Amino acid sequence: MNVPANPNKALWEKGDFTRIASTMRESGEALVHKLGLNKGMKVLDLGCGDGTTALPAAKLGADVLGVDIASNLVAAGNKRAQEQGLTNCRFQVGDATNLGELQDKSFDLVVSIFGAMFAPRPHDVAKEMVRVTRPGGRIVMGNWIPNDPTLVAQILRISSAYTPPPPEGFVSPMTWGVESHVIERFTGAGIPKEKISLARDTFTFKSPKPPAALVDEFRKYYGPTMNAFDAAEKNGKAEHLRTELEMLFEQQNQSADKTTTSIPATFLRVTIEA
Repeated sequence: MNVPANPNKALWEKGDFTRIASTMRESGEALVHKLGLNKGMKVLDLGCGDGTTALPAAKLGADVLGVDIASNLVAAGNKRAQEQGLTNCRFQVGDATNLGELQDKSFDLVVSIFGAMFAPRPHDVAKEMVRVTRPGGRIVMGNWIPNDPTLVAQILRISSAYTPPPPEGFVSPMTWGVESHVIERFTGAGIPKEKISLARDTFTFKSPKPPAALVDEFRKYYGPTMNAFDAAEKNGKAEHLRTELEMLFEQQNQSADKTTTSIPATFLRVTIEA
């Protein structure tokens, strides 16, 4: 039986997410340090990008496999691991909705920070994450929250106003930021409700550039924003979109000198005890 291709592959291979990921390194490392990793622990980083959380986990001694739908990000992750001499960290192409190449109960920790939330068929994603986690292991997700006033939810909200409506049956990735949906998906995958913990947390985007220049990075390299600008240009509204995003970034920038950028974004941190 043929499994339909993940439509997100083209989206995440379209730009160069490494340019955005570079603004997330500090928060990625801080989050990993909270996970209580031990040397030799087997970790799956799902929707790993180029290793914002996978590489810090490997530096703490974990044996890390990064899986991502985008082949360009997998190549970038393997290059970064090699350059940093991390023989305990490798990356491969894979689909969060169908991890058939990975064995049952093979990881102590499955982590997905703003990764698996973007995959289609969220119930399949939850089942696969649970399936590959060993009994007594953990799953940790970071998911953006719909309608949240902070950066990423607002970027996606603004962008959606310029893009055509999604296809019928489309499930928004932002539903992973709704607590009731998270509980429904993981209880449906066999996890008791009392084993699911939910908390608000913060990820900070940091750039040596001013907010307007960071907007330009999103315009050129972040798939969802690239699509929004493509659609806006066809309607003669690209300048409107740019202005909206620049106002957002400038309003939320907490950098003291305003020539650099530091913008916190709230997310839902999900912890599952398998």
